[in-house]
Order: sequence, then C-alpha cells, then structure tokens
Amino acid sequence: MLQTRREFLTALSMAGAAGLLRAPRSQAAEGALETTTVRLQMPGLCVAPVYIAEALLRAEGFTDIHYDDSSELGAIAPVAHGKVDFAPIYASQSVRAIDAGERVTLLAGVMVGCFELFAREGIDSVAELKGQSIGVGAAGSLSQQLVTLMAAQVGLDPVNNVHWITDPKIKPLDLFAEGKIDAFLAYPPDSQELRARHVGHVIVNSGVDRPWSQYFCCMIAGNPDYVRGYPTATKRVLRAFLKATDLCATEPARVARQLLDGGFTPRYDYALQTLSDNPYKWREYDAEDTIRWYALRLYEVGLIKSSPQKIIADGTDWRFLNELKRELKA
Repeated sequence: MLQTRREFLTALSMAGAAGLLRAPRSQAAEGALETTTVRLQMPGLCVAPVYIAEALLRAEGFTDIHYDDSSELGAIAPVAHGKVDFAPIYASQSVRAIDAGERVTLLAGVMVGCFELFAREGIDSVAELKGQSIGVGAAGSLSQQLVTLMAAQVGLDPVNNVHWITDPKIKPLDLFAEGKIDAFLAYPPDSQELRARHVGHVIVNSGVDRPWSQYFCCMIAGNPDYVRGYPTATKRVLRAFLKATDLCATEPARVARQLLDGGFTPRYDYALQTLSDNPYKWREYDAEDTIRWYALRLYEVGLIKSSPQKIIADGTDWRFLNELKRELKA
C-alpha cells in the first residue's frame, strides 16, 4: 500500500502542484529538522489533505513517512498514546479527549462540514425527531455525541425524547435504508450513497446549516511529546497539511481523480462531491473559537466537566498556525 501511495503522490507532484511542492524559503530561518520521521493516521475521505500530503512533506525535508490505516475514523488513542505523531480528529472528539486527560495537542482546523443528519420522509427538522429512533452504531459514539448536541440545540432532551439504536453489529446505514430507524448521521461516503439510492433526506447539513457551518468539523492533533520535542518538524508538518488543504479547495477535481487513482476511494463522483461541498478554508475559520463552542455545548449536556478555558489551556497550541497564517497568505 505504501508503494501505491508514493506512486500516486509522485503523479500528483507532476500534475500541477509544483508551486506548492517547492521547499519554503523560510526553512533556513527555521533551522534544521530535529527529525526526518513522521507517523500519520489515515483519515476518512473528508480529510483528504492528509491523503495527499506526502509529496509536500518530502518537500519539507521528511524522508521517513509512515501511515497507520488500522484505526477507526476519528480515533483518539493512536495520537494520544504515541502510535502516530499527527492525526485528523473531530472537534467534539478532541474536546472530550482533552477533558478526559488524553494527551493530545490541537494545532489547527482543517475543514468545515462533512456530517449530515438524514431522516425519513415526513420528518423535516431535528425537533420532529422527538419520540423517533436514531441509529448511532454504538453508545457514546461520535455520532451519538453530535446528534445529542443537535437535539439539545432545539430543546429536546437527548436522554428521554429520542430512542437511540446502539447495536454496533448492525450498520445504521443499513437500518436506515431498510426503514427500520427514523434518522441516521452520515459521513462521506455514506451520505453520497444515500443520495444515490434516494433514501431519506437531509435535515442538517453541517457544511451549510448554522451553527455547525460556523465551526471546524475536523482538527489536526499532534502528540504532545512530538510537538514539544520537535517544534521545527511540527511546523513543517502543519505547513504541508495546510498546503494540501489549499489544493483540495482550489483543485477538487484534480484531487478527487488522484484519490481514485491512488486507490483511496472507489468512486470519483463521491470524492468530488465531498471535496466540493465541504469548505477547506482554514484561514477563514477560528480554530480556538471552534473548541470553545464545542466545549460549551458538551458541558451543557453533561458530556464534559471542564470549562472551555481549561480545555484550550490543556490541549491546544496555536503558535504554529498563527505563524503559518502570516506566511501562507492567500
């Protein structure tokens, strides 16, 4: 699989990203890399910048790049326990992990959107989910957390007003398609599949519907030991990710084609829709405000105990992001 990735990213570098792939002029001022090794957690389709970052990382001086594709989407443990150095994780998951004392350092936001709440015909709002069944895969899952916040946002009691279907052995997508549950939170490519099958309709699209569309969905998290021990390497990793994010924003069709050719997705149309629908505008959204907002909402529903100020103090470091915002002006 690694060889396929390298062949794919070599093709990408020859397909029009030469300007992004040049070594940054600021490297000399930054000093030498403390390490040329970096380990990355492979993400879901919506966090495509991590898929296409290898060539950019090599331009930054990294020669030993490893990928972990054995973990579930959004899993905190690999980065918190040092199995990987950097991982894309959901903002709400990040906040809960920091509240629980997990060792992660949030560095930047990547993109907005990606999750959508589908409901059967006849249900046209979150408020109308009162008394209905919602499939979330497993109790305490990311999907249950996010739908809990959606329900609380409109005044529903997430504990008593909805029926959670939490059997991890049965995919909520299948239950929803068979008409056995009333709502289901979908992520790419499940959301594209539901549209293609004309199953249900979207009542919340986090890419366009407020308040979700005002905040990052996914964050870049680093292992604190790497971030503190290798600050130059950390900045260069983040720069590669942010440049890759720009590429997703400006050339979604090219990136979608490369994702298909690299074997990262079986459907070009699903990849293109994901890249086109989700804003990759890392300069325009506020990473700290995202964490503050999710911390407030999670605190209100009893899913965390820490204040937003403590979450931000314990688990974020925006120094590299602020430097790169000045350096990588649009």
